Amino acid sequence: MFGKREVGQFTLYDLVFILLVANALQPAMTGPDTSLLGGFVLIAALVAANFVVSRLDLLPRVHQLFTAPATVIIKDGHYLPEVLKREGVDQEECETAMREHGVKDIKEVELAVLEPDGSISIVPTGSIQHTKRRVRFNRRI
Repeated sequence: MFGKREVGQFTLYDLVFILLVANALQPAMTGPDTSLLGGFVLIAALVAANFVVSRLDLLPRVHQLFTAPATVIIKDGHYLPEVLKREGVDQEECETAMREHGVKDIKEVELAVLEPDGSISIVPTGSIQHTKRRVRFNRRI
């Protein structure tokens, strides 16, 4: 039903959908109207709404409205304390991400980025770009 995505890759819309289905079906099962048809109508309406929202999310304007951009939290071996504070990330979380990426010291980090999904990407100093594709970046104003 959700395609090839794993549970850890669910979007916010998928999580809200699952919670809404559970919340909507509880009264249908335990309330005064325990008809099977009422439950199926609720599920069909929520599936249709989830489908519409997921298709709207494919539009760039809608996606930008609901998805936070990636944020640089370490640059050239130095923490950016004001960004860490604003994003609610502490240095311990950054150090955990560095260890996960095989980096021992912050001086070995060229760039650390807090991704929209909450993960932290680390680019070590002197790393070689392994792709031949061009990557375009949107400038934040």
